Amino acid sequence: MRFFTVLGILFYASVIIVIGAVFIIFSLNLLPISNINNFISYIQNTPNSKIIIGLSGILLILISFSFAQLILGRFQREKTIAFSTSSGEVTIALSAVEDLIRRLSHIIPEIKELRPDVIATKKGILVDLRVVLKSETNIPELTARLQEIIKSKIEEVLGVEGQVIIKIHVVKIISLDEKERKRKETEKQEQPTIPFSGYGRA
Repeated sequence: MRFFTVLGILFYASVIIVIGAVFIIFSLNLLPISNINNFISYIQNTPNSKIIIGLSGILLILISFSFAQLILGRFQREKTIAFSTSSGEVTIALSAVEDLIRRLSHIIPEIKELRPDVIATKKGILVDLRVVLKSETNIPELTARLQEIIKSKIEEVLGVEGQVIIKIHVVKIISLDEKERKRKETEKQEQPTIPFSGYGRA
């Protein structure tokens, strides 16, 4: 499968390079129009040339269609996790796994937000996690605990036997001062305004 993918990439790259080279030749006037007309006339007047060009066009269309199906099918498989049961095949969308991980944010109080990106590979499940922390804490201890919780939850819910790799990237740490400032801003916005409060009795 990997061989055909590489072959498809090389095929499309070759076609794009040829088209780009033709555009450059035309822009620099390196190929006289008379030669192009003679070549087209030769093709139109030669039956064998018409057949060869027609078959080449059909072959290019079939190859392009086959590689498009291959790439789209592989892309679709990478968006799901599939396993077989005694009654048939089951697929789970990776977005469902990401929602499952997001709901784990309430387990650890120091975590404000989890933004997971789950990828299914041949080696197992790869979870790329972006974390926003509520307060300053022991990050190595916290992330190790978070990795263990997520790994256990995925193995428990999905019943996967492959390797679960969890990479964590802490994108922001909200300090106590920042939290206090946001709390005051929220209280100020929620405080009701009294109409005509600026007017006194004459």
